[in-house]
Amino acid sequence: MLKIIKSKFNWFIDPPSEEEYEECVSDLLDHKLVGSMRGFIQHGNTSTLEHSLSVSYASYRFCKNFGLDFRSAARGGLLHDFFLYDWHADKSYKGYKGRHGIVHPRIALNNAEKHFELNKTEKDIIKKHMWPLTLSLPRFKESFVVLMMDNYCTLGEIMIWRKSLKKRIKLLFGF
Repeated sequence: MLKIIKSKFNWFIDPPSEEEYEECVSDLLDHKLVGSMRGFIQHGNTSTLEHSLSVSYASYRFCKNFGLDFRSAARGGLLHDFFLYDWHADKSYKGYKGRHGIVHPRIALNNAEKHFELNKTEKDIIKKHMWPLTLSLPRFKESFVVLMMDNYCTLGEIMIWRKSLKKRIKLLFGF
């Protein structure tokens, strides 16, 4: 019975290699605009690039272990927040109307399509990673994986930021 469970869910396979992950995303990481994401803060003290790398790698690992399209998950995860502006300060959103949480997936997809060749899964991941805010239901399992990993990573980044903020307040004010 245990053998069937192990083979069905691939829980116990060797961890995916970092070299294989890098192969999936190296062309994206070499692009100067992807590198520019380092200059925008996403959550707390985490840059958009750091956040996107976390989402990308976590999605890659999950999809690899469950026999899904890990390459599309890694690439879509890296480009899911490829909107290229400071959403905390810039409220114009490059001509789009609406709140950042609703419009940034379309902006990220438009930017990604201008600079990279994307498959259907990657496009769906980028466009629908904010579901249910985006209203359209994701079409692919990998889109749901990236959506969940995005939320998971965001939660971790916010918690770390709040913890460090509390430490600074304690140091400054003594409570």
